[in-house]
Amino acid sequence: MAGGGGAAPAPKADDLVPHPVKDQLPNVSYCITSPPPWPEAILLGFQHYLVVLGTTVIIPTALVPQMGGGNDEKARVIQTLLFVAGINTLLQSFFGTRLPAVIGGSYTFVAPTISIILAGRYSDIADPHRKFLRIMRGTQGALIVASTLQIIVGFSGLWRNVTRFLSPLSAVPVVALAGFGLYELGFPAVAKCVEIGLPTIIILIFISQYMPHAVHAEKPVFGRFAVIFSVAIVWLYAYFLTIGGAYKHTPPKTQSHCRTDRSGLVSSAPWIRVPYPFQWGAPSFDAGEAFAMMAAAFVGLVESTGTFIAVSRYASATPLPPSVLSRGIGWQGIGILLDGLFGTSSGSTVSVENTGLLALTRIGSRRVVQISAGFMIFFSILGKFGAVFASIPLPIFAALYCIFFAYVGSCGLSFLQFCNLNSFRTKFILGFSLFMGLSVPQYFNEYTAVAGYGPVHTSARWFNDIINVIFSSKPFVAGVVAFFLDNTLHRHHSAIKKDRGYHWWDKFRSFKTDNRSEDFTWMGTFCGGGSFEADPMVSEVILNFLRLRVATE
Repeated sequence: MAGGGGAAPAPKADDLVPHPVKDQLPNVSYCITSPPPWPEAILLGFQHYLVVLGTTVIIPTALVPQMGGGNDEKARVIQTLLFVAGINTLLQSFFGTRLPAVIGGSYTFVAPTISIILAGRYSDIADPHRKFLRIMRGTQGALIVASTLQIIVGFSGLWRNVTRFLSPLSAVPVVALAGFGLYELGFPAVAKCVEIGLPTIIILIFISQYMPHAVHAEKPVFGRFAVIFSVAIVWLYAYFLTIGGAYKHTPPKTQSHCRTDRSGLVSSAPWIRVPYPFQWGAPSFDAGEAFAMMAAAFVGLVESTGTFIAVSRYASATPLPPSVLSRGIGWQGIGILLDGLFGTSSGSTVSVENTGLLALTRIGSRRVVQISAGFMIFFSILGKFGAVFASIPLPIFAALYCIFFAYVGSCGLSFLQFCNLNSFRTKFILGFSLFMGLSVPQYFNEYTAVAGYGPVHTSARWFNDIINVIFSSKPFVAGVVAFFLDNTLHRHHSAIKKDRGYHWWDKFRSFKTDNRSEDFTWMGTFCGGGSFEADPMVSEVILNFLRLRVATE
């Protein structure tokens, strides 16, 4: 041979075979009904509690001062939002989809809430506390009305009839942008205090991705508890920077982002307080505000559909049957109703960050999430103790989001394994829906940032809010475009059905066609395509009853 080199060996036939398609995600340590040992489950539940604190603190911190409230009101709203999040998570895990999904505050509802804050009927109130109460009651009324949308659409089975036309191809954009679409909450928020945020990203990646391979422990401690280790290390580091005077002469905005003593929560939070319905007074109702909030509820419905699909994947469950998805949306509507009754200032959707945590830990146990709900309720009642954790600097949470949102986005891309990527139809639907899902909301957000109001600016404020809320959501725009194109472009052709991956999910559209769908009942689970594990806490009488019910559906 020229140069004395040998020819490269011919590749084996097995090396040229693509990776096999998996109905369920493999290598998940604990699935929906296979809980870890209690000590481990409690620590994992506390970790979920830490993660959900980010959004729970960010939303009231942004809204309450604009409503006229101070630190006392902010602490009470955070307590209330955390308390209701715990209740909603338990309801969803016991009666809804029964997935390990955390239900928490949602940024989708922030825009209509700000619209209520800016309403003319509150502008003449001089007393800040009285103004806060009036605006909160208006928000409660709008949330109560908006909750009926998801309750009706979910429990009536209407959403089941819509999602049964969902294919892996049309699911990719809505799931992917449910994660990637939140990029504004990632590094831009990290950069507000980069000396705290950036080390959190580096330490979290090192502990979760490199340490398990470098240190061969008996149990995967570093991979499962990387968040606790990372937050503890950086929080202590931020505390030393604070007491060391590193931020003594910095601008107030920098101090609020970086210091560990600037949240005002610990001093304002009561020692013990149980949130209760109508604690701010009787809700007030306005038709225009209710319509705007209903638009946010509709957007949240679509976004949660994508996140539910991601939760199902990372819990190593099979694709969600449409009836289960519809049931989950109905119970999410109940959650928004509770938000309105208690007064949380925001509606609820499935927590994207906690979905990403399922992927990081590789634990999709329902019990872990139920334990985290217990922590939410416990620390919301014991206000001072909960306020200590809630005072973690927000750039630390933003650093966690960089990893968790990326996991959810990559989950959406993983459904491409069911699709034919050599099809021009697939390429068009995928590319166009993702592009429009990013481009349209970017236009609406840029216009609003410059003009102070959205592109739709008529005399009917409620109509403006509806259009601006709908078209500002990246997963909503991408999902609607993909769903419409996928179900109108030659979908009846047999080859097209395979191209869009519809045949892969066909067998999971009913409980009768695949017994692995028992993940979403009270019976058991097939873990990662492995062996069946029955839940020992369920009695044989209940098992027989549920089998009979499933057989007759």
